[in-house]
Amino acid sequence: MTWVFWGAAAFILYVYAGYPCWLWVRGYVSPRPVKRSNFLPPVSIVIVARNEERVIADKLRNLLDLNYPMGSYEVVVVSDGSTDRTAEVVADFTKSGRVRIMVKPEARGKAAGLNDAIACATGDVVVFNDARQYIEPDALRLLLANFADPDVGCASGELMLGDPRHGEAARGMGLYWRIEKTVRELESKSGSVVGATGAIYAVRRNLLVAVPPETILDDVYIPMHVVRQGARVVFEPQARAWDAPDLGAEREFARKVRTLSGNYQLLQLAPWLLRSSNPLRFEFVSHKLLRLLVPFALAAALISTLMLSHPFYRMALAAQVGFYALGLMAMAQWMKGPLARIADAALTFVVLNTAAAVAFANFVTGRKAAWNR
Repeated sequence: MTWVFWGAAAFILYVYAGYPCWLWVRGYVSPRPVKRSNFLPPVSIVIVARNEERVIADKLRNLLDLNYPMGSYEVVVVSDGSTDRTAEVVADFTKSGRVRIMVKPEARGKAAGLNDAIACATGDVVVFNDARQYIEPDALRLLLANFADPDVGCASGELMLGDPRHGEAARGMGLYWRIEKTVRELESKSGSVVGATGAIYAVRRNLLVAVPPETILDDVYIPMHVVRQGARVVFEPQARAWDAPDLGAEREFARKVRTLSGNYQLLQLAPWLLRSSNPLRFEFVSHKLLRLLVPFALAAALISTLMLSHPFYRMALAAQVGFYALGLMAMAQWMKGPLARIADAALTFVVLNTAAAVAFANFVTGRKAAWNR
């Protein structure tokens, strides 16, 4: 059992620390800076919305007030089988001539809506947005500055969890996002990012491919096809979108399960991702796939320490049990003060890996995760 424990520990250490360290070394040895400059091409901003009556008006006002030349961008909204007043609200904005709407009476899913929006987009660059998040006024200009570099085919913005007035959330998923963004920055500094931030990313229109209708992770599928065509995917941390840090435990968990299930689906939709023809095969496996296996490594580490009697492994067992106990106390909201942040991080770690285990079960049983608003 000794080799099981150390193998599991090494695996977990690589996923969360080894891979970022390798990226840091690669960025230090062979950096690939982006040649940014003021670049203002024609842009199409696309949104697929279903039953977003409560937020779509604010979203369109936000987009129409961006610090970008007024005549250089359009907004294309696809109403995907909305049963509320989403289409009517968007229609009121079409009078400005800067907003277009495509009403689909039947819900076909986000991927199908994106294909429709891309087909009618006129801009040289297509910017993908969600209906809920607030985009900072300079975000579009900062994002597009990356396309002054001819090697860049896709640029991803940054999702901030919190409120623009009070700053980013420091607890829970906020901690997870900071770790994730660090990895994306390191990937971008010396190569390409594995995927993009779904709330705000841009792609040269001539590099876009049709998205299979059932696709869950368009923000990985599309960027990986950009890389396949020889262009870079970069991360622009100054182009920021803001979202609520907590949309409710049940909704957050379901969203995470869906995202992780999407990684399994990618292997079915694009098996070339695991072939040598994928320029980012190593990064894709390290960043996306190995995280899906961490729950099994955690279980192996726990079970092996239960079966080993050496004092070191007794301490390792106590540390694991204590860590999980902190997560349970955070769930019960028993922790206060500085220790609450540690407990909250423990809970986030447990929830994410539980979601990964559920995603694996969905994959094995063939259960599909549908797109919802």
